[in-house]
Amino acid sequence: MKLSLNKKIYLMTALLLISMVLFLTYGIDMNNLDYALSQRIPKVLAMILGGGCIAFTTVVFQTITNNQILTPSVLGLDSLYVMIQTIIVFIFGATSILIINENYNFIINVTIMIVASMLLYRALFERKENNIFFLILVGIVFGTLFKSATTFIQVMIDPNEFLALQTSIMASLNNINTNVLLIAFIIVIATIPFIYDDIKYLDVLSLGREQAINLGVDFDKVVKKMIILIAILVSVSTALIGPMTFLGLLLANIAREVFKTYKHTYLILGSILLGIITLIIGQFFIQHIFKFDTTLSVVINFIGGIYFIQLLLKGANR
Repeated sequence: MKLSLNKKIYLMTALLLISMVLFLTYGIDMNNLDYALSQRIPKVLAMILGGGCIAFTTVVFQTITNNQILTPSVLGLDSLYVMIQTIIVFIFGATSILIINENYNFIINVTIMIVASMLLYRALFERKENNIFFLILVGIVFGTLFKSATTFIQVMIDPNEFLALQTSIMASLNNINTNVLLIAFIIVIATIPFIYDDIKYLDVLSLGREQAINLGVDFDKVVKKMIILIAILVSVSTALIGPMTFLGLLLANIAREVFKTYKHTYLILGSILLGIITLIIGQFFIQHIFKFDTTLSVVINFIGGIYFIQLLLKGANR
């Protein structure tokens, strides 16, 4: 029986609710209910924000680049996040308030990443070409530069402080600060009106630059606006739950396989639901099956790396 698009959304929503209830209630009783919920509810909220931001930015980024194996990580934002954390530890130490205080750390990371992204995009889009692929190329170069600089600095860091650094740059959903969640929530809510205005153009943008322009869409304006929004949301998700390079790739492509439609209303909503479900179920297995022997980012990047290779091989066969 073939399900309609709406029924698939309803089914994913039901699965999301079930996974949330399972995550929130598994292994607790009335004696430790308040404590357990106080620890688990912030994690769920962080996964909703982080998963939603990653899913949305990847689908939109693949649409404006017309490439289903690219993700916003090629712009170097993940590498910039790791470099910022490394520089803070190198200069101020792992016991610095800029590392220990999650609010300060979050604000610093998001601010630097957004400002750096906007400066880069503004400088590049002032060029006459306005070529999105040139932007991607520059992003890859800067990402490589950030990684090289980070590796160089990490070699000089004290081993004990390096361990603390590893904790801060790995995706962690174990100690989410509710104040950080509030800041992230405010930023995400503030971007929604700008996203809502142009989301109707994404279906046309997927046809390509020339076709979109012929159909009356101001391609350059919409792309620049979406790139800035992507930079903001990627900054929020990375600073909130850490870098997860291949999660967006998995979500966007699985959503396209499940829905088999060009309508971005369904693709974006479906990928967001998939992202939240993936993070919740993944964190559930990390906590209760693997007993924290590994981290969620390691598992996701391992599976996503295999899937990425499969996509490359599939494209080569075509």
